[in-house]
Amino acid sequence: MHAAFFALLGASLARFLLRHPWLELGPWVVALSAALAVLYVLPVPRRLAWLCSVVAVWMVLVVLAPSFAWCAVPLFYTGLRTLRPRAALVLVALLTVFVVVAQLRLADGAPDPNLLVAPPAVAAIATAVFVHAQRQAERLAATERREGTLAERQRLSMEIHDSLAQGLSSQRMLLQAADRTWDADPPAARRHVRTAASIAEHSLAEARRFVHDLAPADLAGGGLEDALRALAARESGAALPVGFRVDGPPVDLPDRVGAALLRIAQGALANVREHARATSAAVTLTYLGDQVVLDVADDGRGFDPRAVPPPGARGHGLPAVRARAEQLGGTLTVESAPGEGTVLSVSIPLEEPR
Repeated sequence: MHAAFFALLGASLARFLLRHPWLELGPWVVALSAALAVLYVLPVPRRLAWLCSVVAVWMVLVVLAPSFAWCAVPLFYTGLRTLRPRAALVLVALLTVFVVVAQLRLADGAPDPNLLVAPPAVAAIATAVFVHAQRQAERLAATERREGTLAERQRLSMEIHDSLAQGLSSQRMLLQAADRTWDADPPAARRHVRTAASIAEHSLAEARRFVHDLAPADLAGGGLEDALRALAARESGAALPVGFRVDGPPVDLPDRVGAALLRIAQGALANVREHARATSAAVTLTYLGDQVVLDVADDGRGFDPRAVPPPGARGHGLPAVRARAEQLGGTLTVESAPGEGTVLSVSIPLEEPR
């Protein structure tokens, strides 16, 4: 629209100079054209004062040289963007009147219905196009806000499930184990309580970072390898030893990838502890050059990955893992069968090193 304004301004000035040699009004028209061009691009803090100045200079210019009347079309959009709807419509009507009068002056009073119909029609079309585009932009913005809200809700649900909810579940199981062994094996009960307290402390750190929308607490002090090693050590116990190893030459991972893989490992190990009835588990991080793969394996009771969960079944484990992987362009593979353990594998593509 700015380019159209300057094109119309230049064409109008050229038409005036071609049809009217450098006579008495020539210097004034050139000076006002230059002033209008400078005003149009001049950055001002008060848009209303700027618009009034531009329109005033344009009106004087149209009175002196009716050829500049059609510069009003870009001014229609400028007014519609700057003013409130009612004030904008009043300005459009005023500009249209000036265009009609200017066209009648150019026609030397010759009767021509087009001179009375064309300018209002152009003004109406320009206003309709602007209003339609504005409404489309508002709908698009509303859609993007709604999609952003839904994505944020999904992210929050996954974060809560993979950090706070899983931590609380582990604490509950440890405290239940401590309660069962409180009289028969006090040292074991105390170990369960100390482990539950450690998990609670870690969950508190996660909650604080979660509130501030920071990275997982384990990633604050090092890379993904250190975070997974600390997670495996924290989840290990007499009932469920958890091993960890790294295959391939490590590379620096984007923060989003590291955080997602750590959350996936947290959720997977919590599911192993709560559902698998396993005697051991292993976490493996493999670097394959163009991708990084996280495997969480256990020797538990397994399940049929193709089975449809019963209605009302709780848990967001596998759907949350799949959603995290897909957000990063990765894939989730689950290998399991009843009585044969489970291997959860997440593969995330990486950019080729340059």
